[in-house]
Amino acid sequence: MNTTANEVLQFIEENNVKFIRLGFCDLFGIQKNISIIPDELPEAFEHGISFDASAIRGFRDVIKSDLLLFPDPATLTVLPWRPGPGRVVHLYCDIKNPDGFAFTHDSRYLLKKVVERCERMGYVCKIGAECEFYLFKADENGEPTEITMDKGGYFDISPLDKGEDIRREICLCLEEMGISPETSHHERAPGQNEIDFKYSDALTCADNMLIFKSVVKNIAARNGLFASFMPKPLLHAAGSGLHVNISLSKNGLNIFKNAACGHSDIAESFIAGVLAKTPEITLFLNPLCNSYERFGSFEAPKYVSWSHQNRSQLVRIPAAIGERVRMELRSPDPSINPYLTFALIMAAGLEGIETKLALPPAVDADLYAADESITKSLALLPNSLVRAIELAKNSNLVKAVIGEELLLRYIAFKKEEAAVFASAEDKAAFYRERYFRMI
Repeated sequence: MNTTANEVLQFIEENNVKFIRLGFCDLFGIQKNISIIPDELPEAFEHGISFDASAIRGFRDVIKSDLLLFPDPATLTVLPWRPGPGRVVHLYCDIKNPDGFAFTHDSRYLLKKVVERCERMGYVCKIGAECEFYLFKADENGEPTEITMDKGGYFDISPLDKGEDIRREICLCLEEMGISPETSHHERAPGQNEIDFKYSDALTCADNMLIFKSVVKNIAARNGLFASFMPKPLLHAAGSGLHVNISLSKNGLNIFKNAACGHSDIAESFIAGVLAKTPEITLFLNPLCNSYERFGSFEAPKYVSWSHQNRSQLVRIPAAIGERVRMELRSPDPSINPYLTFALIMAAGLEGIETKLALPPAVDADLYAADESITKSLALLPNSLVRAIELAKNSNLVKAVIGEELLLRYIAFKKEEAAVFASAEDKAAFYRERYFRMI
């Protein structure tokens, strides 16, 4: 959408809008916002809205705490679930310093920089997200329990699947907000669901990912349920993944469309770059201690490998034709900051293209059952947050994309998190208290 500020102001005036929510996310992907009334929006577009950045985890300290939110008019959406009278709309924001320059620790800004680099190389990157989540019952006080809303399994239907109406309501709401849901279904574990929305450019997909999580949580709450995007909320059941589907186009043509036949050297080098760099960017693809409970079971990867259609791999090439041919990265989970995640994945692939990295042979085996003769030569994904921190700390790619200062700040928070986890007597209790409500 190429909506201008003037068009947004006209929409506000003509559609009885009473509140505008200006949104962004912190360093860790947690959504934040401030509401303004319509009379303040012209000022916001021109001069920004000030906020205390020292109160946002990972942003600034109190010595120089002021930052400014500048709404992006292209992100205008109406919030259908907000009660009347008067409509409520939402705009994502770019964050700037008081001197007007970009706040370089704004993850949305960092993704924009990688998108620009991609375009300078002559490519447009398209990303689609497949996001899994759990629906839990709430108690009489509205507090979330760990009782799943149903006992259904993969692709089940009503009455085993009790999430059918919730998913339909979510999909209709997303459609009303301009996001196109493509498929929805019950996932393999009781209470687990998946909704996939149509691929788009990387920045739009990251914005939509935050909108999607907000819609799911709000509609679940409206129906007396609690939605969790925690990677592994039930340690005995399947974890929730965020499969990231990526393709590149040049001159309007998808260069991945022959990748299944091995005919695209550029696509193969992009995939090879993602494979090579995934271990050192895993800290951002799987940012919680709980994230590492997923790996190696229930179709979550453990090794650095690829194949066609094979769901035991880190990267697979799904069965598709034409413009839908793409690579699917299967390790990320829904607790990510989508801007940082997409920026790092894209940068890894672009580095593969620049260095003409060769794609290693496909591993056509079930890696959950394969013997050591197959797996001993494969690199492993990090098996803990501590290991992921070590790999990210020494990554030139991560430093190039987000900057050494921001990397050190991010790592400092994650080291503290890992230390508290290591000292916890009850790991499951740590997960519940630290992540269950927040993610």
